[in-house]
Amino acid sequence: MLIIAGTVVFGVTEYRNRQRTEEMYRSLADEAKGDEVIAVIRSEEESAAAETEAEEYVSPIDFESLWEINSDVVAWINIPDTNIDYPVLHDPESNDTYFDHDIEGNQTTAGAIFLDRDDAPDFTSLHNVIYGHHMRNGTMFRDIMKFRDQEYLETHRDITIYLPDREIKLKAFACTYTTPDGIRRKTQFDDTEALQEYAAQMTAGAEEYIEPDQEINQLFSFVTCSYEFNNARTILYAYADESFSDQKRS
Repeated sequence: MLIIAGTVVFGVTEYRNRQRTEEMYRSLADEAKGDEVIAVIRSEEESAAAETEAEEYVSPIDFESLWEINSDVVAWINIPDTNIDYPVLHDPESNDTYFDHDIEGNQTTAGAIFLDRDDAPDFTSLHNVIYGHHMRNGTMFRDIMKFRDQEYLETHRDITIYLPDREIKLKAFACTYTTPDGIRRKTQFDDTEALQEYAAQMTAGAEEYIEPDQEINQLFSFVTCSYEFNNARTILYAYADESFSDQKRS
């Protein structure tokens, strides 16, 4: 270090060392700022993720009130432009319970809309079979008969199953009248490929039919009495619409 006229003057070596030191500190400061920015970004991302996880699906159906009436309520079905807008019940022991009893346990010829005893109550079965009476006053599953018209089927494909934790959007694609053979209520399959083969078999020759625009990975059958011959059944077939992004909201 040189001293000239009372002024401190750094030599070349000291100057360079000072520059390197200052550059080092600036670099460390920039890194620290970068780490702070990254920390903020991560914190914001984690907060957003936590908020998303915290968001819960809120059903438009008041299941709590329905359960106070009957704990066997598992869902609600709605088909727009029809009278079909009912709770769905499920007795894992028998399909006879709600054949002639309503949601309040009263014996009635109208019964209730109910899910097959062999199906999972949370609608995770590959084939979900739902029954309802064909009431002449237009209630219960009487309006399933409207789908016996090709134009009506094409313009009324949307069906919604409301569950406590999510919604399942369906697309109707076939309607037929047939016999009440046990094969129609088969619910267990080895895989979705077997289900697809089954769906093709059940809807082969259906009078009203629309080619599915996706693979059928979950099938729904809506069954009601019919009068083409003794003990006939009309069945509306639908599949879970995979384009509905909220299928698994919880």
